[in-house]
Amino acid sequence: MRYLILFLLATLSIQAQDMSQAQHCGYDFTSYLVLNVHEEGVKQNIKGLKLSLVDSNGNELINVNNKYSWKNENKPLIFSFNYKIDEEVKSEIPAENKKERWFFPYAKDNYFLSIINTFPADEVKVKIEDIDGKENGGLFETQIVDLGFFDMFVLCTNQAQDYVVQFGRKANKPLEVILKKATK
Repeated sequence: MRYLILFLLATLSIQAQDMSQAQHCGYDFTSYLVLNVHEEGVKQNIKGLKLSLVDSNGNELINVNNKYSWKNENKPLIFSFNYKIDEEVKSEIPAENKKERWFFPYAKDNYFLSIINTFPADEVKVKIEDIDGKENGGLFETQIVDLGFFDMFVLCTNQAQDYVVQFGRKANKPLEVILKKATK
């Protein structure tokens, strides 16, 4: 009995030590999909597009019970366009010290979507639509783009990110999509 108690105490001590050294980050359990959507020969992203995740049949992916993202439960997964955070409200900051700050700091003027780390990127696609009557007036063709595991922004270090750095394309780089103009 004494040996059993000593064994349990030793095991608990080792586990407690491992847990105390675990580093956490603000993006634990969260990754991002970031897309750089532009026209051929133009570097600036096209604003006013609808980017949504779809299944292999082209149906919008619904985030049932937060299966794919910790946000927007039971709603379609729609990308947002990154935006700058306005510092003008804080008047005590001198103009020369103001920095350009983005809502999602790891992407500039790109589309982004928050997803879970175990997101099945190889099983879904991104549908890019230029809705008539919106900012671009239906100028661009609808396009469906395949995703892969390497297209995810994995922000907290883990074994998967280390694998991507060693064997895949450069990690945490926006997926580039070039849209074609619609023929009318």
